[in-house]
Amino acid sequence: MTTLHKGANLPVGAASVRAVLGWSAGPGVPDVDASALLLTAAGRVRSDDDFVFYNQPRHASGAVRHLGKQPGTDTIGVDLGSLEPGIERVVLCASADGGTFGQVPGLHLRLLDAVSGADLARFDMEAGPETAFLSGELYRRAGAWKFRAVGQGYASGLAGLARDFGITVDDEPPPAAPRPPAPQPTSPAVPAPVVWPDPAPPAPEPSPAPTVRMAKGEEQLPPDVRELLSLRKQQVAVSLRKQGVTALTARVILVLDASGSMAGHYTRGTVAGVAERMAAVAAQLDDDGQMQAWTFATNPARLPDLEIGELPAWLRLHVRVGQIGLFGRRKPPKGLVPGQIDMRAVGIGNEEQKVIAQVRAFVRDHPVPAPTLVLFFSDGGVYRNAEIERELREAVEEPLFWQFIGLGRAQYGVLEYFDTLPGRRVDNVGFFAVDDIERLSDPELYDRLLSEFPSWVRAARAAGILR
Repeated sequence: MTTLHKGANLPVGAASVRAVLGWSAGPGVPDVDASALLLTAAGRVRSDDDFVFYNQPRHASGAVRHLGKQPGTDTIGVDLGSLEPGIERVVLCASADGGTFGQVPGLHLRLLDAVSGADLARFDMEAGPETAFLSGELYRRAGAWKFRAVGQGYASGLAGLARDFGITVDDEPPPAAPRPPAPQPTSPAVPAPVVWPDPAPPAPEPSPAPTVRMAKGEEQLPPDVRELLSLRKQQVAVSLRKQGVTALTARVILVLDASGSMAGHYTRGTVAGVAERMAAVAAQLDDDGQMQAWTFATNPARLPDLEIGELPAWLRLHVRVGQIGLFGRRKPPKGLVPGQIDMRAVGIGNEEQKVIAQVRAFVRDHPVPAPTLVLFFSDGGVYRNAEIERELREAVEEPLFWQFIGLGRAQYGVLEYFDTLPGRRVDNVGFFAVDDIERLSDPELYDRLLSEFPSWVRAARAAGILR
């Protein structure tokens, strides 16, 4: 038997397999259920019938079946030889009823040859506050079947996980209210604005005061939003001056992780808050009043440019992962506002290398005299390490700096350690992670966000990468 770590894969020679989800059952341990999704090459189900779970235990083709539960195990059977030609992946999922997977000890997945009963692989998993889990997947590669250990959690539950693969859902709650434009000082979960007491700031700064750039369209913002943006722009200028920079123009690109495990961050308004705070970086560094933005999961998608003057509406329309609800049948899809991305096409997985490649292509196709700062937010689950490293190494000679920000404690793989890898003319990547970015004050956030970008600008100019 092969023991796999997260992201590892192995060939599957058996024609029929059983995926046995196991855990240590006991008092206080949530009930766990296994399920499976049959996906096409597009990473989507063809209909709700491609979901096999406790309420729909057998696929119409008979190739995938829920084989039943025993204390501490639940099993899915997959006859690989009977899968229809259009099915390229079988995703093995799980849900926890009455608690989170962090309360489920000994969580693991065993893959067995259904004929001989021989163990093919074992994958031991770790989890936290998630109520749904993508444990592994069987997938076609060059006409043969392989198994990959995934280990990706989802705070949105089984309904949210299935919905991200194209299952229609019912009984949707109202969408989360947009994050208020002005933080409330009494709420510990919202970063307090930077307020300069009169007549002097709390910590002495060199004079003269930082120059705050007026972005195009900023005058159109509501007064409270405009005031907060101005305070944040001033803090951006202060953070840059700490790095010895008094004047800097840069194009800013925002990249937002929309994988399934990010659902809670979107629902709570965390991602909207992040995007709002990043708008101040763009408004201060680039006076064209725009910021390019991407979202990504299994696939990348470019969002409409953020126009500073339309900040509240942009956050409401475009910072999203879709709706979460209970299972339903054949519910018609909701209409999209013009310009909105159909998040079903973005998917649920973690394919950072694809969006990195798209951003690189955009920068090549749209050159500007100024450097480009990419602000890339992710909650981890990185496993495409070789592909990501290749993209970032190739980007060393390009006029853009990649600042990765981790949202919570997770596996960030190459994003975390790339900063220390040798063999590059300049260090074009920065990384830091925070447990709760909403509790990070604006001064601390901007200090950390801009701690490496100025030194890269100097090094890139010396190396001839920047003009």
